[in-house]
Amino acid sequence: MKALRHKKMVEKAKKDHPTKSLNCAFPFCFFCTMNEPDPFLRTFKITECFKEMPLRDDPESVLALSGLWNIAVTRPDNPEFPELGIFECMAKLIWRGIRDREWLFRDQNIYIPYYAAHIIGSYTMNRAQFAEIAVESGVIPPLMELLRGKISWVEQRVAIRALGHLASHERTFESVAKIGGETVELAMEIASTFVENVYTQFLCLKQRMKYQRNLLTRGLGGVEIENRKAEEWAIQTQCWSLYLINCFARKERHLNLICKTNFLKNLCGIWGGLINPEAPGGIGLMRTLCKTETGRKTVADLEEVLKSLCVLARSSDEWQIMAIECLLSLIKDPETRYRVLETSVFSLVDLVELETGSNQKRLKLGDALTRTLLQDYHKIKYGNEKLHSERVERALREIWDLKVEKKRKEKLMSEKEVKKRKLLMGILKKQGNHKFRNGEIEKAAMKYTEALNISLPKTRKQRLVLHSNRAQCFLLLRDPEAAISDTTRALCLSKQGSPHVRSLWRRSQAYDMMGLSKESLMDCLAFVSCRIKLKHKIPYYAARMINKQMNATWVFGSVKLRTLSRGQELVRESPMAECEDGRLLMRKMKEKKNGH
Repeated sequence: MKALRHKKMVEKAKKDHPTKSLNCAFPFCFFCTMNEPDPFLRTFKITECFKEMPLRDDPESVLALSGLWNIAVTRPDNPEFPELGIFECMAKLIWRGIRDREWLFRDQNIYIPYYAAHIIGSYTMNRAQFAEIAVESGVIPPLMELLRGKISWVEQRVAIRALGHLASHERTFESVAKIGGETVELAMEIASTFVENVYTQFLCLKQRMKYQRNLLTRGLGGVEIENRKAEEWAIQTQCWSLYLINCFARKERHLNLICKTNFLKNLCGIWGGLINPEAPGGIGLMRTLCKTETGRKTVADLEEVLKSLCVLARSSDEWQIMAIECLLSLIKDPETRYRVLETSVFSLVDLVELETGSNQKRLKLGDALTRTLLQDYHKIKYGNEKLHSERVERALREIWDLKVEKKRKEKLMSEKEVKKRKLLMGILKKQGNHKFRNGEIEKAAMKYTEALNISLPKTRKQRLVLHSNRAQCFLLLRDPEAAISDTTRALCLSKQGSPHVRSLWRRSQAYDMMGLSKESLMDCLAFVSCRIKLKHKIPYYAARMINKQMNATWVFGSVKLRTLSRGQELVRESPMAECEDGRLLMRKMKEKKNGH
């Protein structure tokens, strides 16, 4: 399509300028340059093309930028363009778009700043030497202007991505850090408000800006695809913002800014995002902060954040291990240990038998938790010291009995005593089942508790079923917190890679009772995944739960409710907005500049 449009432009130019004898009417044309067979001549032409592009004023610039964007996305490690001046060219194009409004809104030039920033981000993603060339070419100042919102939210998105990649390399971090305070503040603001901005500036508008719609869908698809892509872009931008902040947190720069109370509370709602080590999401940033003294002191004083970490630690979320690592870092620090235990120990008790991960050092994560939680228990047990509240000491005593006392007693038991204990557990379980079927739910829970009290550490399978059965009793007794505790313990006792299916569904129901939609959804999805692996049908009740929780966890859901609760009348653009993108955007930028 681009080649066809270029061919028509060339034919028109030849017709308008018949005296020219060149094969192409445009000197150093990008498309003709790319077809140059002579490597030396091609190198010269590409260099001249990058020099000429910011100075030109013809429609081919958008086509060329679109072509360069495709190359940068598909071949980000190719050194040809970075070494021949593409970064300087992109920086100049962004500057021109910011400074020359008349040029920006002419033809399709409105697309150029977006493509230019995206190209910079793609080429600096993997290669430190490309990032150095980019910094030397002066890309940071124009990217910062886009980050400040000089054009619109779509350019902010690609600017934060590019700056994050530049800050991730050791060689170029300091160049970004020179303006680090403002960069961190802007990234924190974008992470906290970008979803709302996308909703108010795009999603809820009847007449959306045409160029933004085309960038979202590549010109294909209707409103439904636009909405889905807008949601995806909002989540990505949050993640890229946190990635940039994380680069500063790892260097322990501007921690006083990052550790602001309101921001850390907002961070609790941004756990999700891109699941990979290079895009840490909210929990990845929290883990980095918990490795610093300033971060630990701040997080330890925020009960809301600690509770969010505890909920995440007892979930089927991909980030579960990171939440546990955060809590471990806080409990290991003598300065924060006692404050954090008051909030977290009751959740961590349920995880002391957890075995997870493919990495050998994580196979016995429950043992690591046990050692950390009991590191000063001997002072309580043998020294008559009172280090914690009675509630915390009771929880620590439960861990001691399960992980130390019961194991010691089990080793001293004969095989006959072990068999007798297992037989008695079976009898109590049957009695509990009988009580449950007769509707005596409280008495059934008591029987399961009796069986668990005499259980042995080796009887993992039997204990798993007892915890899960008791959780069902607690669900019927409308005690979701107790049900979450028991189902979590049952899932920790499950085999690695094969979670107990009924416990997943029961915990999903318990989370639903507590209004924790995301956690309920994650458990329900895990439940359905297990059913599919076993080649069982997906139950209707599970499909209904997924539908309910997906609606509740819609990324723009809370923004919509907040907007409606404030009683704000959202601006609806005129029917002419689609064909007046330039004037509309210019008016918005003038209003922003004047403080309206």
